[in-house]
Amino acid sequence: MTLTHLPTHVNVYSNQPFGFVSAAEGFIFLSALLCGRVFGPKLEQEGFPFIWQRLGARAGRLYAYHLFLLGIAFTVVARIAVHTKQPSLQGLLDFYLAHPIDGIVASVLLIYRPPLLDILPIYILFLLGTPFVLWAGRRWGWHIVLIPSLLLWTAAQFGLRAASYAVIVRLPHIDIPFSALGAFDLTAWQLLWIAGLWVGAGRPGLAVIPPHPKPAILCSALIAIFFLIARHTHLWDILNAPPWAALLDKWHLGPLRILNFAAVAVLFAAVQPRTVRWLGRGPALVLGQASLEVFCAHLLVCFAALALVGDGTNASFLQQLGIIVFALVFLYLVAKIFAKELGSRLPLGTPSPVSKPVRG
Repeated sequence: MTLTHLPTHVNVYSNQPFGFVSAAEGFIFLSALLCGRVFGPKLEQEGFPFIWQRLGARAGRLYAYHLFLLGIAFTVVARIAVHTKQPSLQGLLDFYLAHPIDGIVASVLLIYRPPLLDILPIYILFLLGTPFVLWAGRRWGWHIVLIPSLLLWTAAQFGLRAASYAVIVRLPHIDIPFSALGAFDLTAWQLLWIAGLWVGAGRPGLAVIPPHPKPAILCSALIAIFFLIARHTHLWDILNAPPWAALLDKWHLGPLRILNFAAVAVLFAAVQPRTVRWLGRGPALVLGQASLEVFCAHLLVCFAALALVGDGTNASFLQQLGIIVFALVFLYLVAKIFAKELGSRLPLGTPSPVSKPVRG
């Protein structure tokens, strides 16, 4: 995700390298899966008030991070954008620069979501809704959660977000452009979060698949290979045009994109016991334990890089290399600081990636 957001030529290769699957899908799904795995049992053991308190505290902490990032964006970044006329920075904050008061109020309410700052508000809202989802799944069965989620995602494919905006924008004192709502369609992406909670809390055995030939693994491999080839060959020109483009749309989480993600997820689950042996230690472990703090920190690096080289089109090789090396070192240092702090209260953070897999 960091390599994709940094203004270097590396993002051409780091953006969706496995097919029509981006880091955002993994970020949302894995976060939900781990929330379900940690707080599903806690709901049974400690009750609803406990997980509401813990997840609410986590959401509050992330909201504070988000306000801090907005403060940097609306002061330092905005000032640089105005003085340098840097298009890449002006594009990040175009609504705020035109309507600063409305921009501040709407962003605090998580309505205005500038580029790069649009996934964290969704994550916060998902966290706040998680206790109710886990409770409903345990009380009435997961079908009572999955079916409405699937129906909402289906409606999103037919323009639910735009239709809702057309109604809301008619209300008094609501004057915000559709583009300022952020790229991610909340009504579509909730399906990925709900699915992650279901796997983590309702069907933990799905997260670990024995790595020997099975129809599901073979089918997933064929699907993943097709989309991988399509992503990196001339097939992309065909799939990027109607009607296929809508089916692979990232922001509305099109059906073919979900199929691609599911196939890749099955393959990763199949090799998880092996990969955890070499990923579950060293830098990967430290970054994983403080992944949300690292995510927030990487945005600061992106702001600085955009101010330095713009979109990176004319950046020299040494400039791009310097940006990448600085970013990775800085994020590792941030992870070292927060991993130690979060280690003593793991339920608030991300479980250690070396924790034993739950088998079904």
